[in-house]
Amino acid sequence: MKKRVTLTFPKRAIQMPVTYRLAKDFNVAANIIRAQVAPNQIGKLVVELSGDIDQLDAAIEWMRSQNISVSHTLGEIVIDENLCVHCGLCTGVCPTEALTLNPESYKLTFTRSRCIVCEQCIPTCPVQAISTNI
Repeated sequence: MKKRVTLTFPKRAIQMPVTYRLAKDFNVAANIIRAQVAPNQIGKLVVELSGDIDQLDAAIEWMRSQNISVSHTLGEIVIDENLCVHCGLCTGVCPTEALTLNPESYKLTFTRSRCIVCEQCIPTCPVQAISTNI
C-alpha cells in the first residue's frame, strides 16, 4: 500500500534520520517528493510511503510519537487555462512527463494520472498558471 503524507519536523527533530528508521524499523520505503529542511528551522517533507498497511500505520504512529506532524496529502496540480500561454517551460522540469506539449497543436497537455504532485512545475511557470489545491 502507498500513502502520500506531509511531515512537519520541529526544530529539535530535524537531525533525526527518519527515512532510515522507517526502512530499518518498519520496513517502509519513503520516496521523497519534496523537501524543505534546514538546520535549526522547522522542516517539511512530502513523501510517498510504501509498505504493508499495518507497518505504515505503525510508522506513522511512531513519527507522531516523535512530535513529527503527519498529514495526508490529497492535493492536485491545477492549471489555469486562461493564464497558460503554452510556453512548455513546465514540461522540462516534470519528472513523470505528466506535462507535455502536443506536437501538432503546441498546446500544453496535462495527464493527471502521471502527476506525483512534486510541484517542480509551479515555480517554473512564468505566468503563474500552475498551482496546487492543497
